[in-house]
Amino acid sequence: MKPLNPDEPRQVGRYRLVAALGEGGMGRVLLGVSPDGRLVAVKQVHPGFAHDDGFRSRFRREVQISRMVSGAYTAAVMDADPDAPTPWLASVFVAGPSLKEAVEAAGPLPPAAVRVLAVGLASALSDIHRAGLIHRDLKPSNVLLTDDGARVIDFGIARAAEGDSELTHTGSIIGSPGFMSPEQADGRPLTPASDVFSLGGLLAMAATGRAPFGGGSTPQVLYNVVHSRPDLGALPPELRRLIEPCLAKDPAQRPTPAQILDFLGPVQPGVTPWPPAVHALIGTQKAQVSQALALPVPGRKRRRWPLVAAAVVAVVAVAGATVAVVAANSGRKTAGSAPVTATTSPKPEPFSLADLRQIDPCKLLPPDSMPGTGRVRPADRRAGLLDQCSLSFDETADKTRSTTIDLSLFNPVSLDGVTPIRLDGHDVYFKKHDSSCDAAVKITASPNNAVTASAQRKSGDACAAPREAISVILKEISDGTAERFPAAAGSAISVDLCQDLQSPVDKPADDVKTLLHQCQWYFEGIGSYVLSLTGGTNKDLSLDGQRAVDVAGTKAYEQLDTGENKIDRCTITWTHRQVDAYYTEEFSLVFTPDPEPPQPTGICPAAEAYARTVLSQLPPVK
Repeated sequence: MKPLNPDEPRQVGRYRLVAALGEGGMGRVLLGVSPDGRLVAVKQVHPGFAHDDGFRSRFRREVQISRMVSGAYTAAVMDADPDAPTPWLASVFVAGPSLKEAVEAAGPLPPAAVRVLAVGLASALSDIHRAGLIHRDLKPSNVLLTDDGARVIDFGIARAAEGDSELTHTGSIIGSPGFMSPEQADGRPLTPASDVFSLGGLLAMAATGRAPFGGGSTPQVLYNVVHSRPDLGALPPELRRLIEPCLAKDPAQRPTPAQILDFLGPVQPGVTPWPPAVHALIGTQKAQVSQALALPVPGRKRRRWPLVAAAVVAVVAVAGATVAVVAANSGRKTAGSAPVTATTSPKPEPFSLADLRQIDPCKLLPPDSMPGTGRVRPADRRAGLLDQCSLSFDETADKTRSTTIDLSLFNPVSLDGVTPIRLDGHDVYFKKHDSSCDAAVKITASPNNAVTASAQRKSGDACAAPREAISVILKEISDGTAERFPAAAGSAISVDLCQDLQSPVDKPADDVKTLLHQCQWYFEGIGSYVLSLTGGTNKDLSLDGQRAVDVAGTKAYEQLDTGENKIDRCTITWTHRQVDAYYTEEFSLVFTPDPEPPQPTGICPAAEAYARTVLSQLPPVK
């Protein structure tokens, strides 16, 4: 990542440009910020393409198709202007090195990481092919490695550079010789199987550090692609069984992405996908992005407080004053009552639900707080539960010790039959499993739940890391020094969803279950309502088949599906507040009727009615 040149424009379309990410055969890639604070990768095509009307037409068509691609393993296209003096497109920014950069810096990936990469690439190709696209330029620089897997970028755009353009009449080739398919090298019509050949080449390169058809001159590489067998001798047998069929010369002999996924099977959840050196590269790029965003905007006075998008950080992750909820008598609100308001106030009693609700679990363990286990790495919070976090440690020579620790501020762990140990003035329960251990402290206000620290260890004392972590956590919370989510206008972090919001039904509930950021109501003969606050990414859920609806002037997404016991249910999801360039505070409401009405058409209207009530009572976002 490099700073922009002094004479470069600072704006493209509606995006403010802050840094240069790189440059390729098609154009230059810049880091931009959208008006709503999201980070984007803006690709400006080279001026030579801008003078080609045929290119603009193909570019416009391919961008339209590319916008139909949505999936967890692609960087979605958000915007584009094929008619600009310099055509451009903007896609979701993904923090992480390219596969090329990762292998060059950290060496070949271990087999387990190659399998994770294969799952990501096959999943991405499934989404791309489903939209009617062929990537055509699947190469190491078009695959990014992120904290939670791989992302494929630039899908479909290479097609815009083909055709009658003079740029393809001088012997240049659209695509990367070492990773293109034989039919692409021969200029034959392409099918999705062409991308599978490229996938095989990428996996071989990731596992061995070199392309399977050698280096040397471009003509020699292309000859090898068309006529020679790939060099797969250095591959472990399990990877060779995966990669070799992908590199078949005959497209009909190659597996489909779906068949590749069936062959690989499910990926174990929670697995750190890459070696530590690759995750270090990811952290470095995030730090560079934060520095670029923190620079003053030319021509503007610097604000006293940076914009929300001024750092790539966790959900609501800057230190600040706590947020307290003003609720009359802490009781249920009545219809028509004013919205819950947020104001600064002293920190609540340690270990109370109000206190735990405000604590950021990803900030509970400072880097040097666990000398017996290792240096704690900064957490990369992913969208999801706000009361849990998984932290990792720097690698050491001791391969038997714990490498990650999972923290939960509200864990319904069963402690029956476990004798507590007095630690730092608290009863701490250690629940051992085969190679893992949970250290737990019961929550007085909710004794069936506990604050927990959990870890695994290959050998030795599995409770060593949890014991060290829980000691730190107890001190941080007891002293009132645990870092909280920041006070921000409109934040719902401190809202007690059961007490501070009106009940879904104007009668006593038969059962109410309170979690830190969730409330569950059950009314016999009516049904259950589950309202949750999570970390989100402001994703367009209509791309996943959910229906966009307007609820009290707020854009929401609605889905009618079948839940447990084959009973229809309706889920409504909406963004409450944009936190930073990546994350949002997001609400979801699930209504499951009891008994199920004869016609499911009445389920979502019932959910919408309560969603409107919730929206009228949430803290106003300024």
